[in-house]
This record gives sequence, C-alpha cells and structure tokens, in this order.
Amino acid sequence: MEKGAESGGKCPYSRRQMESLAALCDTFLPEMEPPSGADDDKDISRFFRTSASTANTPHQVAILMGHKIRHRRLFLAPLALWVLSTAIGTWVLCGRKSLSRRFPYLQKFSRVSTENRKEIMHSWANSHFFVLRLLFNALKIFITLIFFSQVDEKGDNVSWQAIRYRSKTGGAAMNVQQLGNMITAQENSNPELGPLREGIIDLKSKEESLQKLSDLGFPVSLNPNRIRRRGGASYAVESDVVVIGSGCGGGVVAGVLAQQGYKTIVLEKGKYFPTARLPLLEGQAMDQMYLGNGIIGTDNMDILILAGSTVGGGSTINWSASIRTPPHVRKEWSENHELKLFESSAYDDAMDAVCGKIGVQANVAEEGFNNMVLRKGCDELRIPAETIPRNASSDHYCGSCCFGCENGGKRGVAETWLMDLVSSGNGAILPECEAVKIITSKRGGRKHAGGVSFRLKNGEFAVVESKITVVSCGAIGTPALLKKSRLKNRHIGRNLHLHPVVMGWGYFPDGPESWPETEKVSYEGAIMTAMSKSLMISNRAIIQTPALHPGMFSALMPWISGDAHKKKMLKFPRTANLFTLVRDLGTGEVNSPTDISYRVDDRDEENLRRGMEMVLRILAAAGAEEIGTQHKQGRVLNVKRATEEELEKFVKEESERGFRNLSSPMCSAHQMGSCRMGASPAESAVAPDGESWEVEGLYVADSSVFPTALGVNPMVTIQAIAYCTAQSILTRLRG
Repeated sequence: MEKGAESGGKCPYSRRQMESLAALCDTFLPEMEPPSGADDDKDISRFFRTSASTANTPHQVAILMGHKIRHRRLFLAPLALWVLSTAIGTWVLCGRKSLSRRFPYLQKFSRVSTENRKEIMHSWANSHFFVLRLLFNALKIFITLIFFSQVDEKGDNVSWQAIRYRSKTGGAAMNVQQLGNMITAQENSNPELGPLREGIIDLKSKEESLQKLSDLGFPVSLNPNRIRRRGGASYAVESDVVVIGSGCGGGVVAGVLAQQGYKTIVLEKGKYFPTARLPLLEGQAMDQMYLGNGIIGTDNMDILILAGSTVGGGSTINWSASIRTPPHVRKEWSENHELKLFESSAYDDAMDAVCGKIGVQANVAEEGFNNMVLRKGCDELRIPAETIPRNASSDHYCGSCCFGCENGGKRGVAETWLMDLVSSGNGAILPECEAVKIITSKRGGRKHAGGVSFRLKNGEFAVVESKITVVSCGAIGTPALLKKSRLKNRHIGRNLHLHPVVMGWGYFPDGPESWPETEKVSYEGAIMTAMSKSLMISNRAIIQTPALHPGMFSALMPWISGDAHKKKMLKFPRTANLFTLVRDLGTGEVNSPTDISYRVDDRDEENLRRGMEMVLRILAAAGAEEIGTQHKQGRVLNVKRATEEELEKFVKEESERGFRNLSSPMCSAHQMGSCRMGASPAESAVAPDGESWEVEGLYVADSSVFPTALGVNPMVTIQAIAYCTAQSILTRLRG
C-alpha cells in the first residue's frame, strides 16, 4: 500500500481511538534493540528500531478498517478502540494485566506497559470468548500485513532490506511518482500499450465512451422516454450478449461468441492493468486487484478468502496451475449428478480447446525454492511428486504472478480469450462498473433476461440491453447478483465449497553448503511446479506450494511477541512454505462478499490433519533445520537437534491440533458450487447447459456451477465448462 496514496485519506477514527490503535500496533511490532551480533548491520538495526507507529502503520490500518474492508463483524473494531481508550473499558476487556500498581489502578490501554500488553494479546488469542479471539486475529492480520507491505514515498519499506526482500519495482531505486511518470510516457509514445487497448471503454468520459461504443457498432440510446423505464439510467447500449465478469468463465464465453460474429459487451467491476501498469507491489496489488481489497473472510473469520477483481479475473492473479478435471471427478459428476456432459467427447474437446488456447505445457526449466523443497522431500519419502502443467513457458520464472505477470508470459484470459473478443471487432470491455440487477420481462408466462443495469464509478446508472445475459461474477459474486435480481431458486448461494488450505513451514538457512542454493529465496521462481497427490483419494487432500510475500507471510505466521515476530521475518527469504488443500465435503452459504457463512466439516478437518502431517514430514525429509505450522501456539522443532522420536512426537502433536475456532489461519483461493449445475431445479440452480432454471436467456459461467468441490486448481475446469456453455448459447442465438 502506497504511503502517499493511503495517507491522503481521511482518518475514520477519533483521536482517542487512534491512540488505542497506535498502542495495539506497537504491541504487535514495537521498537526494540536488534538481535545480538546485528548491531553493525544498519538495515537490521533500522528494522528493529522502527515501531509500527513510527512507520505510519496505525493510520493505514485505520483507513483499511474504516474505508475499505467490509465485514459484518467489523463494527467491533472501532467499538473496541473506543472502549480501550477508557480506563474502565480497558479493565473490562483486558483484566488484571491492565492494572497499574498506583492509585487509581485503572488505566487506559495506551498506558499499559508493553510487556503487559503482550500478555493481554495472548489472553485474547486464547480466550473462551469468540469476540476477543476475533479481535486478536483481525488486528494481528491487519497490522502485520500493512507494516510489511506498505511503501513510503520512495517506494521502499523499512523491513525489506533487513529481510532481503527484492520488490519487483526495485524498491528505493525508483519511487512511486517516477514509476507513474515512466508509465505515462510509455503510454503516450506507444498507443498499442496493453493487449486490450482497442476494446477497453474508459467510462470516465461519458461522451468519449459512448462514441467509442458507437464506433464499435453498439447502438447507444440517450432517449429519456426509452430509458426512463430502466430505473433512471443515463443511457442504454444494445448488444447481442452481455457478459458480467471477465474472468475464466466470462472471458471464455465472450471470446467464443464475439469470434462467431455476435456483438458482446463485457462488464467488469475491477480495473484493467496492462502489463506495464501492473502494481507488482504486494500492498498495492491486493488493494487494487483482489476482491475486498484482498481481505474478505467467512463470517467467523475462520477462513480468509482470496479472489481476483480485475480484468481477466482470477487468471490475472493466479499461480498458473492448469490442471485438467480429474477423471474420478468427471465420473462422479456424470453418474451422481446426472451430468453426462462430463464423460462426453464434447467435454474432452472443450478441455483440449482451452489448454491449447492458454498454452498449457508440463515442463519446467528451473524450479523455485518452495517447489525444490517439496519435490526433494517427496523423493526422500518415496512418494510421488508430479509436475504441475502451467499456462506459461517452461522457463517462466516469475514469483509475482499473484500480482499479475510482470512479463506477460502467463497466458491468462486477458492475453487469450479477451484478445479474441477485441480482435474480432465485435466486443467491448467496460471496467470499473458494477452490475446492479438483471433486467427481466415476462413472455408467455416465463421470465426472459433482457440485459443488465449497472452502476458507473461516478454513481450514474446505465443499461445494456441484450438477447443473452451471462453472469460470471464468481462463486462469491454471482449468487449476490442473482438474489438482487429476485431469482428464487433455493440453491442460489448454497453449496459453497472453499477448498480450505492450511500451511506448514521449514527453515533452510543459507551458507557455503546450503541447499537450496544461497541465491534461491522463497518468494522468487515459478510459484507452482510440483505437487503431491499421494493423499488425493484416501484423504481428498493434495500438497502444493503458495506465493507468500512479506505482508501475507507475516499475517499468517503465529504471533508470540514483537521480538519473536521480527526475528522470524529475518528468516523469511529462506523459509519454505507448503500447504495442504482439501476437497471439502462440507458446504457454506454466500449472500454477498460481506456475508459468507462456512463451517469446516469434521471430515474435512480430519483430512486437513492428515495433509498437515504429510507437509511436516516432507519439510523434515527435505532437510529443513526448523519446522512448524501456523497454529497460534507457534511451536517450533529444530530438526537437526531432534531425535527420531522427538520428530515423530512433534509431527503427530502438531498435525492433531484443530484448525477451527481461529486457532490456526485457514485460507481459500478457490470458491465454487454456489449456483451448482444439475439435472433439475429441485437439486440445482442452473441446467446442464448453464441456463438458469427460472429465467430464459440467463446463463451462469463460472466456478459457481461446479456440482461439488473439484479437489485441484479449477482454472481449466472453469474454462472448459464455460466453453461448453458458449456452444449452447451459440445454438440458441443461431436458432
């Protein structure tokens, strides 16, 4: 998060609340003396002697909580800050550790000693009261995430040199203003900058955007008598097809239909970033390219959810894994859900078409740090490790694809299907506008879709009138739009699967005899090239590697003390991270991005335990000096000093710990099933061809149509189903 941009926002909290927040920030990340022997290292000294408050973290946390994050329980944060600004309130929330030895004994939180504030945080983390556990977890995540991802006016962060983090923009070598000037100059000198430039409609200028739409062959109406019926829309655009969402589902449908000669408009809530304008800084990318500014969660915050919100959707920020729908899943969907498509040659052809379009291949020239560790650990344990097919070349060595691919080597939707849309001359993409409601009318006793109303960034409303409407807002956004459009099918929003993930870590110190080699660091290199499916059938679990940059790494790690946390961050570049992902049997419900309910099923938690056990064994077998998990207890085992019995005891104890009730962070990068496909409206939200059971001409094309959880990375499956849905739409349009 750029300091210049964020600091300019008006603080949403009072002076007293900010005093409490500053004290909390300095509890998690205080000023302290550097470790013994590091006094002569100016970068480490600067890092340890900088508190969160002196780095301007409290203000940015306030902006995040007050203006950006939307969660149904977030009202607790400003309330808690106010309570902590009073002496009696501090005693109520913090207990005896908040008391002074001097009369009148009660004192507000900011006056409590640093050591006692640390003990208070421990009591919150382990409290019987859910509200206190929630407060601890939310504050830990927000404060550490921002401290380690924010940048100053020079594009630098106080910790990065100390923890040996090399940002893609070069840190202090180029400040944010210089980077912006460079990009502007490039755009002015190169009108072709950005592969979708000719199809992007800049809605900031109404006249220019309407003229460009008209030039592209889309009839535009400003007739007030006509559009008055559309809820006060300022203009209406006609199109054969409107697609809401530009990700793996919507992008495929749009590209296929436009190439067949049908006028197609794509609406996208997020921004468009050509390669030269990608943020590539963790804080900025999460803020601008992810749903909910990168931080949304279930109602109990047990699971943090990551989802793309930019042109290209999840394919722009995903980790390149391009895995075909597993045969056992295809068989299950075909037989148990009566969806014969999935065992048909048409679905084979769809997967072939998708993999060909996005350039899927299964070779890797050089593996990064995390994947080397995973593969070596599997080899030592004599369990198979497979190479993950990717939509990138074999020599693609980009560790920042989670912020958009810096060199354009990853063939996401924006580089493929949306290029087809634009090159056809039949398509337009409208970024930074939000669909409000599907337009329907009744004909012959049944509802028919007639387009969509949408809101522009300036608050104005407009309408796209179409023959076909395709909703591709993802498993979080699609149910919300359908419900706002008054669809009543009881499966809309239900059957949500999240592929819950838990992580383990292993520390590999660098030195003359280091493995992996000293120059290897955890945040560089292809994000996913290796995986273990040894538990896929028995425990519905797979093991893979994540992309963790300093902010997210620090937010997920257990917090024991400010000193321990900073010391842990010094090990960041040589800490390998592995995760286990479970094909969840349990389900949740989503009404909106701010209203997601999900409880981890007992069977899924047991499978996560078995996956975590394997993760720890792999890390130890690969040669880690230390291993651990992200459980709040923060236990660490020095493998080099431990006996075999001690290692076995540690692995068993740590893997048997529970993950629910905020005891250990769980994450989800795959959301699916919330408008599932099926054979009848009694058991599904959409028909086998993707069309709504309730509204003719309304289709859903995204991961929400999955009948169950998939069990592997879903990009190819989403695109293959969307490709089949596009063929069904073509049949209707031609009919």
